[in-house]
Amino acid sequence: MKIVFMGTPDFAVESLKALVESGSCEVVAVITAPDKPSGRGLVMNETPVKKYAISKGIPVLQPEKLKNHQFLEELRSYQADLQIVVAFRMLPEVVWNMPPLGTFNLHGSLLPQYRGAAPINWAVINGETETGVTTFFLQQEIDTGNVIFAEKTPILIDDNAGTIHDKLMTIGAGLVVKTVESIKSGNYPQIPQDMSLELKSAPKIFKETCQINWNLSAENIHNFVRGLSPYPASWTILNDKTCKIYKTEIGEIANDSAEIGSFKTDGKTYLDFRSADNWIKVKELQLEGKKRMGIEEFLRGFRV
Repeated sequence: MKIVFMGTPDFAVESLKALVESGSCEVVAVITAPDKPSGRGLVMNETPVKKYAISKGIPVLQPEKLKNHQFLEELRSYQADLQIVVAFRMLPEVVWNMPPLGTFNLHGSLLPQYRGAAPINWAVINGETETGVTTFFLQQEIDTGNVIFAEKTPILIDDNAGTIHDKLMTIGAGLVVKTVESIKSGNYPQIPQDMSLELKSAPKIFKETCQINWNLSAENIHNFVRGLSPYPASWTILNDKTCKIYKTEIGEIANDSAEIGSFKTDGKTYLDFRSADNWIKVKELQLEGKKRMGIEEFLRGFRV
């Protein structure tokens, strides 16, 4: 079976690596994002998927536009039986409908829940106790195709978006291989997504999305911080500067008259913010222009 793999970040590398090492298929080409300049020297930076593909001698395509005629002709020349998408961009129909066996995607949620660009973040933000990965065939509407397989994993109390990302990256790689082997054998399900459910979405996250609303409950704020840690990170204003907050704990019930959003500190060991119902203890943070650090290290160097 000839496969074209599409992906960009580390999350996708794990699936590509699993496919290559499985020996159950031939990855004939990889499609990834174009190189981008980064850093002070604006050095051209290759995607993690590209770096891995080159190390394995797999041809790499990096189209700026997926409807470009030259790109489409080159893609057809590989005569792929199946295409796989993991953490890539939205595909036009002319691309996803090209191979005879179709194109399937690995999505970081239990579809139909959390369709969209940031499923891992929103599942944690919303206080879910489980999530998972789903493989499904691409259709016209984003994240709506028939489900092939899904696998669940719990969201533990100490998990954040980063730890769930890593769990799903590993689970997803195994599910991609399982999906390929089932399609290869011709014995695989195609289950329509259950649209009778009350659906939760996972829209793209922007900087303004990440600002902490101290008017929420302590539990909601704590989950919000977890769901955005380590990236892109929740933030508030402290000493007239942007302060990213990576880790919190729920403190004592706020039965005082302190203003919501205000803070208290002993200048040595704690920095607590007032939410709608409880105090929130900040455990890890990063003030604008400074490094990320624990609260005690932070308070040793800065007067709040």
